[in-house]
Amino acid sequence: MTVPPRLTEKVSAVNDEEELRRRGFIVGCILGEGSYAKVRAAVIKKGDSVGPKVALKIINKRKAPRDFLTKFMPRELKVLQKVNHPNVIKCFDIFSFGHKTFIVMEMAGHGDLLEYIKLRGALDENKSKSMFGQFVDAIDHLHNLNIVHRDLKCENLLLDVKNNIKVSDFGFARELSDNEFSKTFCGSAAYAAPEILQGIAYKGYSYDIWSMGVILYIMVCGSMPYDDSNIKKMIRYQTERKVSFSSSKKVSDSCKKLIHKILESDVNKRATISEIRNSPWLSPVFIDSPEKSNSNVSK
Repeated sequence: MTVPPRLTEKVSAVNDEEELRRRGFIVGCILGEGSYAKVRAAVIKKGDSVGPKVALKIINKRKAPRDFLTKFMPRELKVLQKVNHPNVIKCFDIFSFGHKTFIVMEMAGHGDLLEYIKLRGALDENKSKSMFGQFVDAIDHLHNLNIVHRDLKCENLLLDVKNNIKVSDFGFARELSDNEFSKTFCGSAAYAAPEILQGIAYKGYSYDIWSMGVILYIMVCGSMPYDDSNIKKMIRYQTERKVSFSSSKKVSDSCKKLIHKILESDVNKRATISEIRNSPWLSPVFIDSPEKSNSNVSK
């Protein structure tokens, strides 16, 4: 007799929760769900005491495509175990049982940057500087470890209870040497550099930096710099440096200059992390607060 798929999934879920409870996890609500992975809230219980809240990413290897299992998942797990920065989501543990892999991660409970901006509109430049400075610190840490993210977007910048930036979702991340090129299209078109959209082999570091420029624009303008509904037109605007600041919110000249420098279609002229740090707009954040990456961002 064939067991109905839904019943099988229910039994599997019950078995998962029993095994997780045995390992000290009390599983809560679903925070996010995809075709072969979901993220659930959980707390760690030791004896009679209840420990910290965590995010539990559950990957169903039976549902995942082969290239994910053989290429992307091993890269993600390797990266998660290597990074350690206050503005990058921490990975506490990785384990497997049955046909599932479980990743225990830090909980960032205040949603993501996109939700934050949708609720408040464009951020004032002081707040943007503080948040973007944390973001730059995190990506600098990754790049110094030869790790490229390749899927930087507002939805992947989570916020903790003090609204500090936490870079997350390393599903497309990989280690890449300075002179190594990649051909895999990763991430979202709206945040993608022109070389990606044109199918040109690219350097992951430069791709990350372009995406950072898109995110900075969204922070200070409250909208996207390019319309991705027409990719050919978008590429033309990118290569012709057509970035408009016509929104009602005034953006300082130093901020505009930095955004133009980051959103440079010529990879050889595009800003580096060092140039972003030392730009007139952002450098005061690092000078005034050497421990900036641990600073708090008020609501």
